[in-house]
Amino acid sequence: MNGLAVDVSGLVKTFQVKQKAPGLRGSWRAVWQPAVKEVTAVADISFTLEEGEILAFIGPNGAGKSTTIKMLTGILYPSGGQASVLGYTPWQDRRTLGFHIGSVFGQKPQLWYHLPAEDTFRLFARIYELDMAAFRQRRDFLVEAFDIGHLLQIPVRKLSLGQRMKCEITASLLHRPRIIFLDEPTIGLDVVAKQQIRDAITYLNEEENTTIFLTSHDAGDIEKLSRRVIIINHGRLIYDGRTSALKRQYLTRKRIDVRFAERLNGDELILPGVTILKRGTYGLKLEFDSRAVPVEQVVQQIMAVKPTQDINIADPPLEEIIRDIYQA
Repeated sequence: MNGLAVDVSGLVKTFQVKQKAPGLRGSWRAVWQPAVKEVTAVADISFTLEEGEILAFIGPNGAGKSTTIKMLTGILYPSGGQASVLGYTPWQDRRTLGFHIGSVFGQKPQLWYHLPAEDTFRLFARIYELDMAAFRQRRDFLVEAFDIGHLLQIPVRKLSLGQRMKCEITASLLHRPRIIFLDEPTIGLDVVAKQQIRDAITYLNEEENTTIFLTSHDAGDIEKLSRRVIIINHGRLIYDGRTSALKRQYLTRKRIDVRFAERLNGDELILPGVTILKRGTYGLKLEFDSRAVPVEQVVQQIMAVKPTQDINIADPPLEEIIRDIYQA
C-alpha cells in the first residue's frame, strides 16, 4: 500500500523586496536605504500527494509554483508552515533527501554545457555513490526509454532544446528517485518532443511507481499525464481535484486554426455555435464549446467548405482557463 510522498501544511514563503524611486533624486537616505516591501509568494497552502501519483501543480507566471518546488526540494526555507517529503523535512534534511528525489527545472540546466551528456551522467553516478555496474544498467535503460543513444557523445551546447530536455530528465533519474519534480519540462518543445517526454514519464510512473510532481503551462501535459490537478494563483490554492472534473467543467473551449488551399470569399464559412476570432485571406481562427458542438462535426464542416492545407486544434491558453476558475 502506498504512503504519503508529500505532506504540506500551512506552507508560507515571503520575500523582502527593496523599493526605490527611479533616478537619483531625493535624499541620500532614500537612495541608499530604500523602502522594503514584503511580498508573499506562497500563502498558507496545504495538500498531500500519494506515492506513485502524478500531480499537475499549475498556475500562471508568478503564482508560486517554482517557489513551492524549491521549498519541497530543500532549496528554500519557508517563512511558515510544515512540509514532509518521503518522511524528511526538506530544508533540514536536504542532503539525505537528495538521494531519494530528482528535479528538472525547464530553464535551469544541470548538464555541463560544453561536455557531452554522458560525462554528466558519470559525474552524477559518483555524486550519488552508485555502483558502476548498476549505473551502466540504469543508464542503458533510460537511454533506450528516452531514445537518446545517438546524443550521448555530443556536447550539450549543440543539442536542440528537446534533445537537451530528454537528457536533463535522464540525468535526474539515474539514481532511481522515488519522486521527481518536473518544473516546465516541455516548455518550448515541438509536438513530437513533447509526446516523447510524456510517454517516458508515463512509463516510469507505471513501471517504477515513480511519483511525479509536475508544473506546466501546457494543458496537453495536464490532460495526458495527470489524474489530479492543483491550481495555485497569487500564492493561494484555488483548486484541488480530479483532472477529469476540471476537463468537464473548464477545458471545454477549443480553438481551431485552419488554412485553406484557396482564397476565402465573404461569409461562406458560417458554422452554428462556432465563433470566428480572426479571419485572413486563406485562414481562420475559430473557437467553440465542445460540449455544445462536437469537435468532429466542426472539422467535417470546415473540410466541406474548401480544400484545407492545415488544421490545428488546441485549448485556450492555460492562463485563460485559470482566470475562469478564479472568477467562478
